[in-house]
This record gives sequence, C-alpha cells and structure tokens, in this order.
Amino acid sequence: MRWGGRPRGPAPCAPAVQGSSAGRLGSPGAHTPRARTFPPLRTATVVGGGPAGLIAAEVLARAGVDVTVHDRMPSVGRKFLLAGHGGLNITHTEGRDAFLARYGASADRLRPMLDVFGPEDLRAWCAGLGEPTVVGTSGRVFPLSFRATPLMRAWLARLTDLGVRIEKRQRWDGWSSDGASRFTGADGRTVEVGGDVTVFALGGASWPRLGADGGWTGPFTDRGIAVTPLRAANVGVRVGWTEVFAQRFAGTPLKNVALTVRGRPARGRGDAMLTRTGLEGGPVYAVGAAVREALDADGRCVVEIDLRPDLTVAQLDERLGRRRPKDSGSSWLRRTVGLDPAAIGLLREADAGTLPSSGMAERIKAVPVVVTATMPIERAISTAGGIAWSQVDESLMLRALPGTFVAGEMLDWEAPTGGYLLQASFSTGVVAAHGALARLGPAASGDGLGGPATV
Repeated sequence: MRWGGRPRGPAPCAPAVQGSSAGRLGSPGAHTPRARTFPPLRTATVVGGGPAGLIAAEVLARAGVDVTVHDRMPSVGRKFLLAGHGGLNITHTEGRDAFLARYGASADRLRPMLDVFGPEDLRAWCAGLGEPTVVGTSGRVFPLSFRATPLMRAWLARLTDLGVRIEKRQRWDGWSSDGASRFTGADGRTVEVGGDVTVFALGGASWPRLGADGGWTGPFTDRGIAVTPLRAANVGVRVGWTEVFAQRFAGTPLKNVALTVRGRPARGRGDAMLTRTGLEGGPVYAVGAAVREALDADGRCVVEIDLRPDLTVAQLDERLGRRRPKDSGSSWLRRTVGLDPAAIGLLREADAGTLPSSGMAERIKAVPVVVTATMPIERAISTAGGIAWSQVDESLMLRALPGTFVAGEMLDWEAPTGGYLLQASFSTGVVAAHGALARLGPAASGDGLGGPATV
C-alpha cells in the first residue's frame, strides 16, 4: 500500500539533496548516514522522547540540523517499550479509506500527513533499522521479533550516529520571558534552552508514570493556545455488575462479540474482557468516543453486545428452535448457538438473573449493558483532546508561536488500538520536522523523511 504524496497546501517537506545515499529513512544505506555540515549550523530543540519526538529528531538531524531532545524520564520511549509487551502493533495494512476512517473527525487533517509518511513508509523504516515487519491475520503489523526493545536499541544507535543529543530527567516547565524553553532537572536546577526551531511532542495524559502527564496544557493555554480538555481514550468502562456476576466472571473474555452504542453508529468487534468493575478490550475501545458522547449527553450510556455477530436473528431463531424437552436454559444455549458460560451469564445479568422468556434471538443480538462512566485517564492507553487543529498550520506550526511545532498526542485526535495510534504519532512527527526544516530555510534542507524525492 503506497500512499505517497505531500500535504495539501504549502508543502511542509524539505527538498531532497540530489545524489544523497541516505534517502528516505528505512532505505538501503540509511542506518549509517553521511556526515554533513551546513554553515551556519541550525539548532532544534525537541521536547519529548516518545515516537513523535524521536522521529522528528531523526528527520531534522538527517538534514544537518543540530538536535537536542529533552525528556523528563530517565530513559526515552518508555510507552513505546510498554507497547512492545503486546508485540508492538506498529501500524495496519487496512486500505487507505478504511484506515483514515479510524481517525473520525480528524481524518481530513491527518490524511495529508499519512500521505507523507504512511504505513509502507513506517514498515520500510523498521526494516532499515534491521527489524522487518510481519502482518498478522487481522492485518495488524508487528516487528518480526514481536518486541520493541531491538527496534528502540537500533533507533537510539542511529540517533547517536546522527549526532542527536538526548538530555534525560529534564522536565519542561514552560517558557521564559524571552521565549526560551525552561527545563528543571532531577537536581532541581532550572535551565533555559533556545533553538532556531522547537518541536513539542509531550504526549497526552495516559500512563503518567511513563512520562506523559498532560502538565503541558497549562503553559500552552496561558499563551492563548486553545487546548481541548484531555480525556481518557482506549480505556475500559464502568458497569454496575451484581456481586454474583462480578465474582464469577471477572477476568473472563466475551469471545468474538460486536459492540454498539445505542442510538449511535459506532461499532467495535473482537474479544471484550469482563472485569470486576466493567468491560475492557479492543471492541470497547473502538466505541469509546461514542460512549463519551452518550455519557456527556445523558449521564448514562447503553452499550449493546451482539454475542453472535456472524448470525442473523432468523438464523438464531432456526437454531434455537432445536431445543430438546429436557434441555436446561444453559444447555439449550450452549448446544444450539454455542454460547459459553460468560455469554449466558451476561444474558442472565441483563434480565435480573433469569433468561428472557421470549425474544431470545433478538436479545442475543443486542444484550443491553448500562455504562455509568469510563475508567480514569491514568488507566487509559491514550487520550482524546489536545491542541485544537485551528491552532496549527499545515506543517503543524503553532500560528501563535512561529517556529514552534507540535506532534503526536498533543494534537486533538484519537484512534482505536490496532496500529493507528503509533502510525499517526510517527506521521505527525515527520510532518512537524519537515515544517521545521522549511522554517529554517535552504541551509537546513536535505535527507528528510518523506520528502518529494524520497517517498
């Protein structure tokens, strides 16, 4: 799947150097970049050492810019490494239109950025670091090793070769009176750092123990930059299960189900996990935005769970009609339509502890579950909200702060799990870096990622 192209409007891409052996990241020869110097040397400050910040640093450094990354944690890429515990689903092979639809209201803004650096570009970049990728049965893409550590180790080695400096345990505390970034170290000392351009990639507010706590929102709003409040995304939901149900089925999956939110078009499918306090899992995360909207509007939300999404009501009716005279309710449902104890228990939970006396097929297709809230943002995989799209131009430069760019989850977009989060983080990091290179001018053009001659 080659998406290619450049963003609409003014191109945020640096022109490629003719005859360059480095080319697009991930291409042959890209791991050992050619030493290059531009007089005068331009400087860039990257704030945040996650995927968006590190890829921005790489693009800038490959163009000959002197880059320093500042991160508040003892090591960079901690959330990226945590994602590796699940195999590191880095992107997806879904077709372009379906892929973009995963970003909901932000699809049009992200479309040109995924054109600059799309799924195939990300896979080529991984291969260039010695980590080829494989496609799972669901179309999800993983490193061949199914681990994040080898990829991160090779990436940091590349950044070192490019001369990127990484300053750790440096918490960004806002701006000084003259516009320099202010950092506080682990020893409590404060330093002010300036640069010709700055790229912010501080993430959202999920998993704060890994570095992203949303503390940047205050200084940004103080500068008059509109920030949509950060909220939990890709997070579980709270359900008031009865004690009997919670004790028996907490930790049990509902296999191959489909979830919808009553009155809304969102739909998620896969395995949902029953927890003591609610529901977790991919299909829950997929309808997360619709759940939030319903909760905001009504204070409650009804999620309908289709226990047999591959069968119609008519097909279920036909199978349920094969009930034997001596079948118990559970035996009947298990034998005729293949429901397991957790699914049967959910049917009972929705009907005050009994199975419905009529309309069983319809109920199997839409078991109502009342959701009272989402889990707290600290337990979320990602966040919704962030800097409003109106605050940045096509190159992700803040309109109110020329020379300052933002990338990753700091921007107001969200997506479900499945590789879409990491893909957009990488894509926006690349585009922000290209915008920074364009801001620096011809002296800092060159081997950027995804430029006109390198896509």
